[in-house]
Amino acid sequence: MASEVARLQAIPPRAGVGLKADHYKTILDTRPDVGFFEVHAENYMGAGGPPHRYLAAIRDQYPLSLHGVGLSIGADRPLDRAHLQRLKHLIERYQPDLFSEHLAWSTHGSAFLDDLLPVPYTTEALTRVCAHVDEIQEALGRRMLLENPATYLAFAESTFSEIDFIAEVVRRTGCGLLLDVNNVHVASTNHQWDSVRYIDGFPLAHVQEIHLAGHGCERDEKGRPLLIDSHDRPVADIVWNLFHHAVELIGPVPTLIERDAKVPAWIELQAEADRAETVMLAARHKEPRHAVLG
Repeated sequence: MASEVARLQAIPPRAGVGLKADHYKTILDTRPDVGFFEVHAENYMGAGGPPHRYLAAIRDQYPLSLHGVGLSIGADRPLDRAHLQRLKHLIERYQPDLFSEHLAWSTHGSAFLDDLLPVPYTTEALTRVCAHVDEIQEALGRRMLLENPATYLAFAESTFSEIDFIAEVVRRTGCGLLLDVNNVHVASTNHQWDSVRYIDGFPLAHVQEIHLAGHGCERDEKGRPLLIDSHDRPVADIVWNLFHHAVELIGPVPTLIERDAKVPAWIELQAEADRAETVMLAARHKEPRHAVLG
């Protein structure tokens, strides 16, 4: 019965944490007070073994979000049907409340690349991305969330701004959005955009999840700041400030603390989740300017 209740529970507008193998036992032993867990879909596409045993046990106790990194939505090629079928089976098995993927591409021919690469914001790319989103949503039988990218270069061919491109994908496909606030800061710094204006102009009414993560700081060949979406350190204060601004505009939504490298002790991630909870709690007492659509 506990399993059935958990699987029917929607993700609350609280802070969650990316689930890592380092913390399986701590989570099951201590039952920490977090809103949900999120996993990368590709890490659980095998048939069984310890990862599935732990995930099933944690799923019995917590809401779950599924985050994909391998669909290559922006690629100039058909979607990988076998990958999409594996994803469908995973969703049927664990019934996550939210599923998200990146506005990026990572495949070329038969090769799979390690990076999530940027999409040119052109009419041709828009048509391709929308067709892929439609295909994914039809195959999965549910709405997906599309994540704004962390980018390091812009295409001269682009005829849309990033925000206008994303807004048009939403309009044509009916998908929801995942607002990665760290990606906003990374891309805005790298392209010399105003990050607050970016969030103000984003299609906030369609945001159903937020991501927070850390980033690395380097310099380009001209000595300008170059930020890397590394997910290997705590969330920076400037990203916390942007998160506070976003939550004031849309109110609390499920918010994930991401850490994919140099994974710390659980207590550090719990502290960041608690900080996000504090920001959302303060926002509950205010009227959001952009009500999130259902």
